[in-house]
Amino acid sequence: MIDVDDELRQKLCVALDVDDLVNAVRIAKELSPWFGVAKVGLELYTAAGTDAIGTLIGMGYDVFVDLKMYDIPTTVEKASRVLGALGVSYATYHAQGGLDVLKAGAEGLRTGASNAGLPDPNPLAITVLTSDKDAPEHIMPKRVMSAVEAGMAGLVCSPMDVKDAKQYAPRLLGVTPGIRPEGTDAHDQVRIATPKAALDNGSDLLVIGRAVTLAEDRAAAAEAIVNSCLS
Repeated sequence: MIDVDDELRQKLCVALDVDDLVNAVRIAKELSPWFGVAKVGLELYTAAGTDAIGTLIGMGYDVFVDLKMYDIPTTVEKASRVLGALGVSYATYHAQGGLDVLKAGAEGLRTGASNAGLPDPNPLAITVLTSDKDAPEHIMPKRVMSAVEAGMAGLVCSPMDVKDAKQYAPRLLGVTPGIRPEGTDAHDQVRIATPKAALDNGSDLLVIGRAVTLAEDRAAAAEAIVNSCLS
């Protein structure tokens, strides 16, 4: 097994898109030598709620809560305070919701963490979903600039778009789902790239789900991903 340094591990996020916390923990334990960040999305959050967050933090993971918040600013701000106080490292907000929603999310997340004496978390603006093949070209730059104005720490965009996004906002983190090693199934994703291509394009965090979690040999799939990043 490759000895993965911590810097690379913190660039790799495993998407635990399962509906059972026991199964999520099993996968997280198996993949911890390669991944430093774990994503809790709608499926796992609906199944296990905040227990999923606390459990994964207790295992040593940085937790990425991917709820794609999009609601009135007051609701987003209050929900974000809760997430910040729980110690999440990343949380997502739909840039489509507009500037006020993004500002509320960023403020709430940071306030919750600060009140709990925790490190500053990273609010992330979702620009264009990786399953959206029909998004107009002008949408992504417009949403990137909204993220900058709102005080977001980073952007979620496809690995195809991250290089262009960083032309507009070089200081923001680039978070890229839709990562698929060569020869693996794209599933329902259309805006995809290999791990190495995503890193070369400027991605700071690769979100990898089914390509590793559904693999017959998850350890081998994770090792292949790391090899791809290092090649």
